[in-house]
This record gives sequence, structure tokens and C-alpha cells, in this order.
Amino acid sequence: MNFVYISPNFPENHWLFCRRLRDNGVTVLGIGDCPYDNLTNELRGSLTEYYKVSSLEHYDEVYRAIAYFIHRYGRIDYLESNNEYWLEQDAMLRRDFNIATGFLPEDMPQIKFKSRMKEKYNKAGIPVALHHMVVDKLGCAAFIAKVGYPVIVKPDNGVGAIGTFRINNPEDLDTFFASKDGTQYIMEECIDGTVVSYDAIVNGRGEPIFEAGNLTIDSIMDIVNERRSCRVMIRNRLPEALRDIGRAALKAFGVKKRMVHFEFFELTRDQRIGKAGTYAGLEVNMRPCGGILPTMINYAYSTDVYQIWADMIVFDESTKPVGTQQYCVLAGRRNSRSYVMSLDDVRREYYGHIVEEGPVDPALATDMGDYLFLAVFPTWEDVTAFYDRALAER
Repeated sequence: MNFVYISPNFPENHWLFCRRLRDNGVTVLGIGDCPYDNLTNELRGSLTEYYKVSSLEHYDEVYRAIAYFIHRYGRIDYLESNNEYWLEQDAMLRRDFNIATGFLPEDMPQIKFKSRMKEKYNKAGIPVALHHMVVDKLGCAAFIAKVGYPVIVKPDNGVGAIGTFRINNPEDLDTFFASKDGTQYIMEECIDGTVVSYDAIVNGRGEPIFEAGNLTIDSIMDIVNERRSCRVMIRNRLPEALRDIGRAALKAFGVKKRMVHFEFFELTRDQRIGKAGTYAGLEVNMRPCGGILPTMINYAYSTDVYQIWADMIVFDESTKPVGTQQYCVLAGRRNSRSYVMSLDDVRREYYGHIVEEGPVDPALATDMGDYLFLAVFPTWEDVTAFYDRALAER
């Protein structure tokens, strides 16, 4: 089996997807714009061959790289980046090289545009926020008159919380339109809820062979826009109702042979969209959860999701066991904020619980903070105490 992995060096932990494929006997062919000598030893040892392009943005260069691999190794069976930014280009490459395993360009609108995602959520019977496509101020004012302030505005085709704003009053609306660029924006009613996820590895029959979920304690929009500390955790178990709604979304979107990250609101009060404690659809991501979160799932479930994913690719199933389940939490600190505890204080107090720590790649720091600690705890009380201590500010 020949597998082309686009940008295998970013995020850094993606070398593990490549390594597990190679361990399963796959010919792993990497394409990236990072010089070969700058790749980690672990990644170099996971690839059969690496082709450097001057930029992954240059479609013709990536096209030529795949043509070279076909000439050298034969037909390409899979092509993936597991990265939101490259999903559309991945689809174009599959079409141009007749690679049948994965999404094609005609599939992109429903998985990249938030307005189209709502159609699929509705198909699954999952409630979603009311929305309005931003054209002019008059239309937005009419929508706001219907749903009330605040409203959320974000790019219809965007990644993460970049370009997302809360509009609280007419002055904010004026400010938004004064600075608005040519991006197509979607405006939504504001939902009071906590963002939670359904993460799954799905086989060729559309069946999840592994499921997990995370919880973002603070609003990602506020973390990004206000440069707050970041508190994200992998739950020690997936709530049954969240599992059921996640599976319904898998079916509605026709997911097969992928690892996915679906986001929902867990409502914190009764409101138009549902009762407190129920779920509403936010958006889908047809790739693994971002950054270091797959590794956090490993710590939380005492397993190896990189291996389970590679097993799914090669065998369409996995026998990798799940062991002791606990909370794995991320505490992301900002260089711009002053904390009560120093880094050494955190290390000393939570020795035996901290499993990883270090600076965050600048490309991910906007969402996750500049320096992170990963720690594992058996109870929710332990988790909240850790966050209260490790992220307390002066």
C-alpha cells in the first residue's frame, strides 16, 4: 500500500501517524516544504521517501511530487494531510490522480462551509443556531432584531476561532462593518453552552471503532481574541447522549475511513435551541483533533490512537486495547500574563501527574497558549484544583 502524507512535519506529533503506518507495512511517502535535514529523526525514520517542495501552496509542485512517487512506487492508494488547512487541496489531488479513498472537491462545501454543515446537522435531527449570511448592515440588523444581541460573526469557511467576533451592540456592528474584508461571513445567534467534542476513528462501513471526547472549559473565541489561558481536557469517558448524537452526525455526513473531530454545544441553560444539558451542533472537522490532543487521548484512555488509525487504514479494524480511563488536561499559559505559580512551582506540586510540558509551536499558540502542561487525574475535583492553581494569575 502506498500512502502519500502531506505536511507530515506539522503538527509535530503527526510523525506518529506516519510511524504507525510504516509499522503496518505501508510505504509512506511524505511531501512538505520543510528541508529534509530539518525533519526530526523520528519522522525521517517513519518515511520511505520525502519530497520537498518550495511551498505546499504551489499546487503544481505538489502535483509533480505525486507524479514522481507514482513513477517510482506505482499507484497511490491513500492521500491525507489530517490537517484542516489542506483538506481542499487534498481533495483536488485525489481527483486529479484518481485516488478513491477520501473526500473529493464536490464533497468540500458540506464539510468546509459552516452554513452547509447546518444542513447536514438538521438531516441528523441535531439542532443548530439560527444564522444569516452577511451581505450588508441592513440585513444583519434585521437578523439581530429577530434573535437579539449578542450575535457571533465568523468566516463561513474558516479554521478554528480565527476571525470570530462577538457583537454585543450596534456600535460593535458598526465597527465590524468598518473593518470587514471580502471574506464571506456568517452571523449566528449566540448560544449559551460549553464546547464539547465527539472524536472518532471510523472504518470503511461508517462505523466508529474508537470514540472519545474533549471539553473546552473556556470559549475558544475568548481564548483567541482576549489571549486568555487555555483549559482543555479529554474526558475520562464519553457521555452516552454525546456518543449518540456524534454517531448520528457521522451517518448524516457519510463519514468513512477517517478520524474526525465534531464539535457541539452542551447547553448551560434552557433556551430556544434546547434544554440545559442537551446538545446542539456547532461544526464538523474531517480530521483529527488539533495539535497535541490525539496524544492527550492516548493518556486519557491508556491506548494509542495513532495505531488505531493506522490499523483502520490497513485492516479496517483494530485490536488495540483501551486501558485505564482518566482525565487528561491541558493548561496553556500565556507569556503575556503573570501567574502566581512559576513553572517550577507547577512541576514540583504536580510531580507524578504531569506527563508532558513545553513551549507551543507559534502556529498553534494562538489557540493553546505559549507554554503548556499536560497532566492526568482520576477525578473532576483533581482537575478543577489543578486549573485553579496552575493558571491562577496575580
